[in-house]
Amino acid sequence: MAIDRSGEFWRGEDFTDLADYLREFKPGGYPVARIKEMVCLQCTGRTFAVLVDDEEGCAEVTCAACGARAFVADSADYWAEAEPGDCACPCGGEVFHVTVGFALYAGGEVRWISVGLRCVQDGTMGVYADWKINYSPTDHLLEGAA
Repeated sequence: MAIDRSGEFWRGEDFTDLADYLREFKPGGYPVARIKEMVCLQCTGRTFAVLVDDEEGCAEVTCAACGARAFVADSADYWAEAEPGDCACPCGGEVFHVTVGFALYAGGEVRWISVGLRCVQDGTMGVYADWKINYSPTDHLLEGAA
């Protein structure tokens, strides 16, 4: 399905729509080069409750199927200082499909991370957190995103 842009919020039906939305967002003004779908490592579930702190630049997901928790990218490094909040769709839904987008430097290092969510209830999509990466090497971020 193509993204529905007719209303106040963009809506989609699947991973492809959410990935396209995230590419359109361009975190920090940079094109997204890689996108990974979050998948629970315990049960392979693909829907999550999400906590984010956009100021600290971190996010944690909780699998809706089994309750397993996982940090997004390098979020564990900043979680102790974070004041995370629950993500909620304008419709009130709190369960999402999650994608993680990576903007890269020319040499392949991660420049920026963004967390895109698509509400399971009504398909509304949004970027709920994004943050700049100021260190190197960053290979572990690309390996551990999903």
